[in-house]
Amino acid sequence: MVDKRFVQANKYFNSKGWKPFPFQEETWKDYLDGKSGLLNAPTGSGKTFALWMPVISEYINKNPSTWQKPQKNGLQIIWVTPLRALAQDIALAMQEVCNQISLPWRVEVRNGDTSDKQKQAQKRNPPECLVTTPETLHILLAQKDNSKLFQDLKAIVIDEWHELLGNKRGVQVQLALAFIKSRLKEPLKIWGISATIGNLEEACMILLGKEAENHIVKAEIDKKIDLKTVYPDELEKYPWSGHLGIQLIDKVIPIIEEKSSVLLFTNTRAQTEIWYQRIMEKRPDWAGWVAIHHGSLDQSVRTWVEESLHLGKLKLVVCTSSLDLGVDFRPVEAVIQIGSPKGVARFVQRAGRAGHRPGVASEIYFVPTNSLELVEAAALRQAVTTGEMESIPCPILTFDVLIQFLVTLAVGEGFFPKSLFEIVKSTFSFSTITENEFQWALSFITQGGESLQSYEEFSKVEIQEDGLYKVTDRKTAMRHRLSMGTIVSDPMLKVKLMNGAFLGMIEEYFISKLKPGDRFFFSGRSLEFLKIKVQLVQVRLSTKKTKNIPAYMGGRISLTSKLAGKIRAILEDASNGILATEEIEFIAPLLELQQKLSLIPDDNTFLIEKNISKEGYHVYFYPFEGRMVHEILGALVAYRISVSYPITFSIAMNDYGFELLSDSDIPIEDILEEDLFTEKGLLDDIISCINESEMSKRKFRDIATISGLVFQGYPGKPMKFKHLQSNSSILFGVFEEYDSENLLLKQAQREVLDMQMDRYQIQEVIRKINRQRIIVKKPGQFTPFSFPIMVDRLRATLSSENLEDRIAKMKANLIN
Repeated sequence: MVDKRFVQANKYFNSKGWKPFPFQEETWKDYLDGKSGLLNAPTGSGKTFALWMPVISEYINKNPSTWQKPQKNGLQIIWVTPLRALAQDIALAMQEVCNQISLPWRVEVRNGDTSDKQKQAQKRNPPECLVTTPETLHILLAQKDNSKLFQDLKAIVIDEWHELLGNKRGVQVQLALAFIKSRLKEPLKIWGISATIGNLEEACMILLGKEAENHIVKAEIDKKIDLKTVYPDELEKYPWSGHLGIQLIDKVIPIIEEKSSVLLFTNTRAQTEIWYQRIMEKRPDWAGWVAIHHGSLDQSVRTWVEESLHLGKLKLVVCTSSLDLGVDFRPVEAVIQIGSPKGVARFVQRAGRAGHRPGVASEIYFVPTNSLELVEAAALRQAVTTGEMESIPCPILTFDVLIQFLVTLAVGEGFFPKSLFEIVKSTFSFSTITENEFQWALSFITQGGESLQSYEEFSKVEIQEDGLYKVTDRKTAMRHRLSMGTIVSDPMLKVKLMNGAFLGMIEEYFISKLKPGDRFFFSGRSLEFLKIKVQLVQVRLSTKKTKNIPAYMGGRISLTSKLAGKIRAILEDASNGILATEEIEFIAPLLELQQKLSLIPDDNTFLIEKNISKEGYHVYFYPFEGRMVHEILGALVAYRISVSYPITFSIAMNDYGFELLSDSDIPIEDILEEDLFTEKGLLDDIISCINESEMSKRKFRDIATISGLVFQGYPGKPMKFKHLQSNSSILFGVFEEYDSENLLLKQAQREVLDMQMDRYQIQEVIRKINRQRIIVKKPGQFTPFSFPIMVDRLRATLSSENLEDRIAKMKANLIN
């Protein structure tokens, strides 16, 4: 039986030759029944239509005789998307539906690229649908008459919720939703759209609020992922990171050649530049058909690439996670993944860029950068088959975001603390906030807290006679509007050609190492560095080739715990002769050599290898928990050993384990007898083994920026990074000495331990090691597991040419 409420929706689908999926029809009905919820559907399955159709159907049903006549309806729906690049594509798709069914609605975009003229027009006469970002949603809250803008609002949709959930932008969304919802007379429908994650129920609760009923619509669509692994001609039994990938370029070129359109994903911006450079060297005849896309390129460059890809003008785009999300690139026939993406969800997201339409398989080629990554390919293959995904934790008690939000409301219409406290407390991230903490935040925005109350610039908000908290100073309001948002990047400088064209952004530390005349490869071009002028890096095109490519801080991603668990299970099977996938069959000789020289640990075994070389005394530990965990675990173990033994270490790590290297013997057997992995005093030892104060100071710079303690400058006149760093460091010192209970200071310390250090995961790893049988092996040489860790340490001190020569000599002395 046809549901009469969706006549126009069905007409539109019929005109396209489509039939609605069951999940789309279910969402349509739930929306019209007044429900809020979370839609879980794979990329390219029609998620936008699942929520856009019921919005316009509801309006048509309520206005059966006038819906085709232009009306001043006011803002009906806000569609929030995490990326500006998504906004235009979504808006065009929505507007096309309206045009086709003769619904005179306007769908417009509002973000940082929107002109002042457009913003003023939208304010005078709002469109029915506004596609925007979390930051711009808060900018709307900072308008003097925001209640008038939101008065007709029926729904807010949060697209790609899984991308926002785990960071402070997601906290921004929670606060905005709770506040807007509280201001409306009619119930506001809130819907999220999310890819599959491990904690989908919790993600829904965080979005809708604690009091709301969880409602999830799942698309029962079997989106097939066709994983094809690219193998080297010869197995490298002593693998090292980054060595193999580019050597497989001659196997990658034919894949690109036979496809009409390909996305080639790398994990870092530097790798993107390298692959683009090498592909163009191999195939100069592809000039004009190949483009590069990453987050440091100028927005205009990225927009051109996205539009050209959408129109089918490009054969290949070499990119990073900047193209992970759901822009509808239908011409993409296949995806190539260079190196392990280190997470199941990231892999599935990238694979979904190919065959981005219902019923079409996503074809993805996995190109390993070293032999051991084939284990990760096998783990991804199994995880995709079983549908296992990572959970995404949500930040809590982020007081910098709360302070920014309070000032935002005060810049707008103002607020009364009593009612706002309940609104803030209704969100997941601030559900545990106490009245004292909220009062501290109020004191902070009105007088700068205890230690800054003598300085007028920190007294931003005034308390009026009726108790309304309001910003009345125009300069304060303007500076706040310019500083809103929670994305704080590393210090970046704009790169500009002599003709005035901007190419993108490069981190300050890379440029600081260059002299005039030096060359580097960026934005797909060979460039000559000329000079730095007022935060601008001036360059000109160079005809000479260069291998000097900018690397970016924090570029290396770490293995997720979900994928790490799969890898351990696969290795355990392999040690028992079970070769579960084609990838494991291929690297079986490598695993056999590891077993012969040392051991492949199972779930009940913790392997430690001890070795001596010309460099000194090596001890390798293999938790298989990912680089980030190993970085801290290595520092922790080194610290605990140094307390009892006067030994100096250097530490290296990768996703599988970590190395301690010393010029004197490390008596690991004796050390293990002294309860090396005890949980007693764990937190104190972690704080002692890292430079916690210095890391907190760096984290505080971001917190100070978000909370408005430091001002980043005006458009065209940004404050220099060293001034930002200096100002935030001074404030950090003031709080440490005179205001130790400052919540922003405590937040910085907590974020270092909880987020960067992953304290709870470290604790769980320690517990697991204590349950395992610790086996110390002395293989007499480097093993297939230890060799890549050792190479990662050498890479930090040797150039690539020296490194290859050194490794060749070392391999010559190893047993195969």
